[in-house]
Amino acid sequence: MNYFKRIAIFFISLVISLSVFGQQKNIGGWLGYFGNQSFKTKWNIHNEFQYRKSNPSSINNTFIFRTGLGLNLSENNNNVLLGYGFIQSSLAINETEKKINNEHRVFQQFITKNKINKFYLMHRLRLEERFFSDDFKLRLRYFLSMNIPLNKSELNQNTIYISLYNELFLNAQNNVFDQNRAFGGLGYFINKHLKSELGVLNQLTRNQNLYILQFSLFNNIPF
Repeated sequence: MNYFKRIAIFFISLVISLSVFGQQKNIGGWLGYFGNQSFKTKWNIHNEFQYRKSNPSSINNTFIFRTGLGLNLSENNNNVLLGYGFIQSSLAINETEKKINNEHRVFQQFITKNKINKFYLMHRLRLEERFFSDDFKLRLRYFLSMNIPLNKSELNQNTIYISLYNELFLNAQNNVFDQNRAFGGLGYFINKHLKSELGVLNQLTRNQNLYILQFSLFNNIPF
């Protein structure tokens, strides 16, 4: 049985298992596409689309678009980026009515990567200026991820890998702790330009503790 069949069987089994888990835990679902297109050696353009539904029984949902221009300070690493994000959230007023909230974000981030044996690590520090219709907020985020190949010693074509990450969100306002997101799942490294991941994310806020089924597609095909 080739790798594609094995991966297909695994992902189908995982989706079925998580669906059963979700019915028991009222799990939500997040879909994401993340693009990172390089040009002129050191420059890159980030493009990102996400659809989030944290509670399948609710009419609440969130749409996210982000883009940005980045520069590698060293060869294929130590990237600084200036970006913009538009976030539209639909919040339930009652069972049939909802309110639309729009948020505009300007953000600055720094990403550095390193590898220790089979462990691929990425650190991301992001500062967000968040503009609402009647408010402004400042937030700091620290993201740490680790990928561990399973069927090969390196992350290259047709590699299945474990994907783990944690992201801490801190506000500049009085309530410093905003949220924490912890993710665990499996990924498939299709080739050097494409990969996908599927797993469960735990989102802990001051008021909620949610479990979310998350699927993401990553594309870094250069211009």
